Amino acid sequence: MNKSGMMLKNEKIRQHSGFVNKIITEIEKVIVGQKYLIERLLVALLSNGHLLIEGVPGLAKTTTVKVLSGSIKAKFQRIQFTPDLLPADLTGTLLYNPKDCNFITKKGPIFANIILADEINRAPAKVQSALLEAMEERQVTIGENTFKLDELFLVMATQNPIEQEGTYPLPEAQMDRFMLKINLAYPTIDEEHVVLKRMGHTSKETKVFPVINPEDIIKARSVVDEVYMDEKIEKYILNLVFATRYPERYKLEDIRSHIQYGASPRATIYLAVAAKAYAFIQERGYVTPQDIKSIGPDVLRHRVITSYEAEAEEITSDHIIKRIFEEIEVP
Repeated sequence: MNKSGMMLKNEKIRQHSGFVNKIITEIEKVIVGQKYLIERLLVALLSNGHLLIEGVPGLAKTTTVKVLSGSIKAKFQRIQFTPDLLPADLTGTLLYNPKDCNFITKKGPIFANIILADEINRAPAKVQSALLEAMEERQVTIGENTFKLDELFLVMATQNPIEQEGTYPLPEAQMDRFMLKINLAYPTIDEEHVVLKRMGHTSKETKVFPVINPEDIIKARSVVDEVYMDEKIEKYILNLVFATRYPERYKLEDIRSHIQYGASPRATIYLAVAAKAYAFIQERGYVTPQDIKSIGPDVLRHRVITSYEAEAEEITSDHIIKRIFEEIEVP
């Protein structure tokens, strides 16, 4: 792409990304810091993908998602996952009407625009799997009828570390449906000092106001698709993903025994789309290698399945991904 074309594309991105700062302003009324989390929430929103957030209790995971949904004029539904939850509690069920001698469909809470699946790994696999059709096919089947979900449909799930009591590991098939998985750390001492000053009282929470419609997000997604990605960047993405499957081809023989399964082709697609959305948030009309480095670990960490040997040596998927990014040549 020539220079004049790039300038025009950058200008178009700036015109359509103005709402991003408005949403961030609303979120920052309540949330202190957490820039990393906020950016990833926006990436998922603009990429038409789902997001999994992991962290110990008390890091404002649920609050951040609720505040984001409050800044959008859309239907929001929070679902608290518990060990006794049933699939029908999510999707809905058929109820018999004795007056008319027929069944009527009662839709479940999954029929909303933004779903907060809170503590998703506290419910057994049967319930977690009930989300699969909705997340991937954007539809729900109740009895013999299939219902399409709204075009703006986003699942933002929170989970506690699986080492905690009362948690169940998510099935690999469901993990792969999440575009991003992010791990939250504790705030810095300065950030927590601000939290103390802002939240250390009994008054009500600050109100968040809707600043954007679902239609605006759908339009923004079409602009995200126009973000330019050079063929060298595409090959960079392919090399990163293939290095998780065949590390020996990339002089990474030392991590071969640490990988049980590499990333699926869905990782390649999601990494490209998420990188475009990340560039959009930065008000850029093109993807840079740094965009791939920034968003790549969040796309790959739950798709690289470690071996028993890696677990024994306390090597995580993050360690493997870091090693791959260090070795793969940057265009």
